[in-house]
Amino acid sequence: MPCARKPLELLSPARDLATGIEAIKHGADAVYIGGPRFGARQAVGNSISDIAQLAEYAHRFNAHVYVALNTLLRDDELEAARQLAWQVFEAGVDALILQDMGLLELDLPPIALHASTQTDNRSPEKVRFLEAVGFSQIVLARELSLEEIRAIAAQTTARLEFFIHGALCVSYSGQCYLSHALTGRSANRGECAQLCRLPYTLSDGEGQVIARDQHLLSLKDNDQSANLRELADAGISSFKIEGRLKDMGYLKNITAHYRRLLDQLLEETPQYRRASAGRCTFLFTPQPEKSFNRGHTDYFLHGRQRDIGAFLTPKFAGEEIGTVTRVGAADFDIKSAVVLKNGDGLSYFNAAGELNGLRVNRVEGQRIIPAEAAKDLQVGTVLYRNHDQEFSRQLEKKSAERRIALRLVLSETREGFCLTATDEEGVSVSTTLALDKQSAQNPGQVAATLRDNLGKLGNTDFVAQSITLQLSGDWFIPASAQNALRRQALAALEAARQQAYQRPARLPAEIPAPRYPQTELDYSGNVLNQSARDFYTRHGVTRIEPAYESNCETGVVALMTTRHCLRYSFNLCPKQARSIIPEPLYLTRGKDQLTLRFDCQRCEMRVEGLFKPNTTTRGSEKQKR
Repeated sequence: MPCARKPLELLSPARDLATGIEAIKHGADAVYIGGPRFGARQAVGNSISDIAQLAEYAHRFNAHVYVALNTLLRDDELEAARQLAWQVFEAGVDALILQDMGLLELDLPPIALHASTQTDNRSPEKVRFLEAVGFSQIVLARELSLEEIRAIAAQTTARLEFFIHGALCVSYSGQCYLSHALTGRSANRGECAQLCRLPYTLSDGEGQVIARDQHLLSLKDNDQSANLRELADAGISSFKIEGRLKDMGYLKNITAHYRRLLDQLLEETPQYRRASAGRCTFLFTPQPEKSFNRGHTDYFLHGRQRDIGAFLTPKFAGEEIGTVTRVGAADFDIKSAVVLKNGDGLSYFNAAGELNGLRVNRVEGQRIIPAEAAKDLQVGTVLYRNHDQEFSRQLEKKSAERRIALRLVLSETREGFCLTATDEEGVSVSTTLALDKQSAQNPGQVAATLRDNLGKLGNTDFVAQSITLQLSGDWFIPASAQNALRRQALAALEAARQQAYQRPARLPAEIPAPRYPQTELDYSGNVLNQSARDFYTRHGVTRIEPAYESNCETGVVALMTTRHCLRYSFNLCPKQARSIIPEPLYLTRGKDQLTLRFDCQRCEMRVEGLFKPNTTTRGSEKQKR
């Protein structure tokens, strides 16, 4: 018996209803979106009505909608979160993305559960446990190598999800407390202050400066474009694009880019198949380098690499396009093979290493007249383009179509004619037309006319892949009758597809309750409410400390744990350097100082620190508002 073909899912972010619909149009098999609350992106919330509309649209293509309900919850928020889970279920959502295990102790709807990357999924034991308690899809840590992914896949039947594009958190997800410690804004509660993107000075214990005012915790962006086949073969089923805060142009461009790559992979590897219906036609050429990025890295997928940091700037510098050859009072000349356009955005690093930008007002050959005076621009300065006006305008317009392929068959009945429509997933309907059979006056044109009229599917979700005429004669069928037959068939097919759609089933938890891989949890276990405490107790954990957000950890603790290692970045790794700078190292920004300690056996760096005075009260008050 042949093995079932494995579906590969392209999972795109949705900031809101509009971007969610465009993600589906541009090839997403599923989208993830935040609800009104508890979605790990405080700045992005969506109404239940909008989520329902998105689900209805996605399901037309057998695509899925997942709602992120993935913040840590206080006891007084659990009931509201439970009610929200039921509301999105009733709105047609296909799965919930969760972090807080306390929710599993509540009366949740019968909806599929996905384990957020915030649950810190790095080991086969952890992933196997999550599957055993009812998670059918699990988002793996971004830091994993192919070897580690294979080891996890060998121990689970859950679908494995992996980030393939977008921003990288420097800390293991769910294990970052820096924002809460210094500002009172918890990353685990959707309020990250992005302190990792700020400049710091790195020094040793004697005050010797190693790097000054660089963005030392800021990483390049994730880009796994070249590794999709390896990821699929290692066990990844869902390919996730980061970016619920990104704009529409980013969403269209990056989704289309990966749709093309995955379609090529599917054509070359018969063991895989699409996870939804419909094929996309793009009205532009996807170019991921033109959308916001901090440079590109495939991170640790093939092992440790030195050049993963975006130390110079956390902003989008853009594509290198040339150098400055002359600077005038109101214009400057460049040497570039790139044709620039009015409205383009340019950037450059000044002598102090700061990223400056300007907008092009007019282009005259190699002469640029900026909309405003260029600050600190010098001859020899390298220029980048971080806004391509022409490309952006393409994305502002209709830029993709998605159509489901149909086979249409027109045949005869005793009373007249029958049109059968069968879609690419095998859903089939037939509609009939009562009409006396009369020979056409122009029999030679009958077949072409019928095919032409029946194939006019207009602005529907369908496209005719084939039209077969099973007729015993060249019969006259009025155009109005053909149109009515076609409309009836399409309406019936849409209804049949809607009726046939099935949401993913909830994976039942194993009985008896499986044991959690650890028997003790410190603050990094993220237990913020009594329900979560009950969950872990029920699964064999005997000692449970409260979450960092409970504000009980007043001493120096690890505020980040990361595979990014600054000793390695600056050639100070004991495995490579001849002279070793002893621990600890320090990161300083203003009055804030963070201590760096290194676990060379695990190849990890810990960023340690204390609460900043008065932040706990501010953060608690803000979270309650």
